[in-house]
Amino acid sequence: MGYSFKKDVRKSDEELLSLYVISSNQEALGKLFSRYTPLVYGLCLKYLQHQQDAEDAVMHIYVELIEKCLHHEITNFKSWLYSVSKNHCLQIIRSTKPKFFQEICTQDVESEPFLYLIDEEANDHEKNHALNICLETLPKEQHRCIKSFFFDKCSYADIVLLTGYNLKKVKSHIQNGKRNLKSCIVKTLKI
Repeated sequence: MGYSFKKDVRKSDEELLSLYVISSNQEALGKLFSRYTPLVYGLCLKYLQHQQDAEDAVMHIYVELIEKCLHHEITNFKSWLYSVSKNHCLQIIRSTKPKFFQEICTQDVESEPFLYLIDEEANDHEKNHALNICLETLPKEQHRCIKSFFFDKCSYADIVLLTGYNLKKVKSHIQNGKRNLKSCIVKTLKI
């Protein structure tokens, strides 16, 4: 009884990319891109929120790759493609939704220092301890928005992109989180 093993002729990402770079063989690039089309489409859909916009973006990203692959040194195609796709979507958002980014102006930015929540009578160690305790008591959404805004120095627009919450929700989570923190800190420090 003999067994026949068929050799796997599937080329690696590196081989297909190399073939494209050396010979400009678009069939190789097409095969490589098709492996990650669902990933690219999913990413585009997440950022752009509309099926047709995501489909268009996937096609534009492929066209971009024709040039970019020839001019960039790519060590991990999947990671590189993810970055290219994400940047493409962010450019679309910036160019097609300028109103969204214009809405976020100085009146929308929290201008008061974060630690105004704590009375000046408590020492720094007590303040930090109370703050850390109280942060953990916040609902998940408020905690995430507060941490992103005050500690990671993200803008409202960044938080919208990071969390997927709409702008009103982000503002609401920050305002409610600040109020809840203040109340908790006052109780913790017994001010």
